[in-house]
Amino acid sequence: MSVPTRLLVFAPLIIAAVGAVGWLTADSVDEKRTTVTAAAPTPVPVQPQADTEAPSQLVRAPDNHPVPEHPPASLVGTSVPTGWAQLDSTGALIPTPALRQLFEYYLSALGEESLPQLVARIRQTLATLPEPAQTQALATLGAYLDYKLAVSDLEAGYGVTEALEPEELQRRMAEIQALRRTWLDSATAEAFFAEDEVIDRFQLEKLRIARADDLTETERQQALDRAESALPEPLRQARQDTRRFAEYERARQDLANDPQALNAWRQQAFGAEAAQRLDALAQEQEDWDRRWQAYSRERQALLGGGLVGPELAAAMASLRSRHFDEREQVRVQALDSIR
Repeated sequence: MSVPTRLLVFAPLIIAAVGAVGWLTADSVDEKRTTVTAAAPTPVPVQPQADTEAPSQLVRAPDNHPVPEHPPASLVGTSVPTGWAQLDSTGALIPTPALRQLFEYYLSALGEESLPQLVARIRQTLATLPEPAQTQALATLGAYLDYKLAVSDLEAGYGVTEALEPEELQRRMAEIQALRRTWLDSATAEAFFAEDEVIDRFQLEKLRIARADDLTETERQQALDRAESALPEPLRQARQDTRRFAEYERARQDLANDPQALNAWRQQAFGAEAAQRLDALAQEQEDWDRRWQAYSRERQALLGGGLVGPELAAAMASLRSRHFDEREQVRVQALDSIR
């Protein structure tokens, strides 16, 4: 079966475009990064060109792809998400955000492994579910993959999405939200995307406020505070924590040469107990940085020393063990694999 190449690089969803990295820390809207993607309230879903191209066929077809013993390099040292195996009293699957996280965990390695191979990995994980939940989870996976292809096609038709007006952004948001509920049942769409959509609405409101020329700076800040107050408590707390972290990073840079002043800043901002933890973390990071730099220099010399095959592998293992403990060596191997 031929899966469209456009599926291999999933187009960013709304939350990926304006969220994940920037939405928590941005106190002002960067128009060039606010590429909210969505459209008409009554969309026509983008269907794959042929039924044989639907990614869900990979899920419905017999599983002929063996799962390698070792995970993709980018997943080395990480843990498979938990909490997704939720069942009701009849044994039916309860859709949760954790189930989408499980799918995305494996799909994040797309490119290192093929989509059929990653689907095989997901199927292997879902095989731990009893019936009927296992069949329901596989059906959800197929629908989710088809949705991602459809939204990729939809976004490709938008063209340039920089500096769009709020009305156009809202139109596009409505279209993608409707598309989600076309491919997925309402309970699954709500479980998978409810938080994303709350953040999207908040981002849109921030954009409207930023472009409102009739507001004073005080009124603008008050409007932003009201918009933030409408967020669920975990998201409000996340924004507050991220702002505090950003302030801490600035303080670390400004007071890098004055440890006592930095410690006093920590205590005033976070309290004595948290300040002690931050100081310990900073020391651990400095220690890691020193060891990583020393290891990297010795590794480079070792790679240029003429050793090959098993001798090089043994020497590299010995080098890692001199600088890092067993847990850290997993992280080091993963870092080595991507540089």
